[in-house]
Amino acid sequence: MSVYPIILSQTKFTHRDKLRYPFEERGLQFGDGVYEVIRIYKGSYYLLHEHVNRLFRSAEAIKLVLPFSKEEITNLLLDLLQRNDMTADGKVYLQSTRGSAPREHTFPEDVEANVYAYVQDLPRNHKNLENGVNVITRHDSRWDYCYIKSLNLLPNVLAKQEAKENGCFEAIFHKDGLVTECSSSNAYLVKDGKIYTHPASSSILHGCVRMRVEQFASDLSLPFIENGFSLDDIKDADEMFLSSSTAEVTPIVSVDGAKVGNGTPGKHTRKLQEAYEKDANIIKHTV
Repeated sequence: MSVYPIILSQTKFTHRDKLRYPFEERGLQFGDGVYEVIRIYKGSYYLLHEHVNRLFRSAEAIKLVLPFSKEEITNLLLDLLQRNDMTADGKVYLQSTRGSAPREHTFPEDVEANVYAYVQDLPRNHKNLENGVNVITRHDSRWDYCYIKSLNLLPNVLAKQEAKENGCFEAIFHKDGLVTECSSSNAYLVKDGKIYTHPASSSILHGCVRMRVEQFASDLSLPFIENGFSLDDIKDADEMFLSSSTAEVTPIVSVDGAKVGNGTPGKHTRKLQEAYEKDANIIKHTV
């Protein structure tokens, strides 16, 4: 790709280096906005409509009126790929804020939302997919509306950084010992051929890939149990994995330094990876 055009609320395409926002922008000053990250494989979107639908659900939840319809945003996102001559694996970051206005906590009147999106290359992480990843656990200190894909991500950022500083890929959040999700992905535990994960409540993000994992599990006749699991349950887990648009279905092989199962990706996780690759029409991962 030679350029990274940006979609503005005025439906303008420009080079990313030329993008400028007023200093009084509600996304910058309040985190007053929502976003999506959409995966691209070989120049084609994966789960595009699911992400657009979730963007509108998040916007509605914070009373943000988007200046485009779902169809218009979808067509603009497709145009964005064409303008970038996108043929590789990548992602699109799509964000909307309540707009640019003098700084007041209350909503500004007669101000249109800012919407922009840009393309980035994102090769698949074959090493993580094949070998699995290590994670840590941390108390979930986020707000109570995690189903909204909000710009307010400081607790997530701090947890992810702490995981990195401990030589790990992710941080698993928990509340009073009950696992919710990870800093940027959903978390799952496999025991006796059954998949356990937190219910799709306000406490977690309803991941687009999570919805696909549930469907894959059904197709594979693997019980998908939304009762959640605890930190104590991890000690007896046969397998664990996480999912997101950028991490796909990634095995978890250790938690807080302790092996999960025998410390290698499990057979059920492998089946779900294969189902994901088939669904996304991508070539099987190799190291």
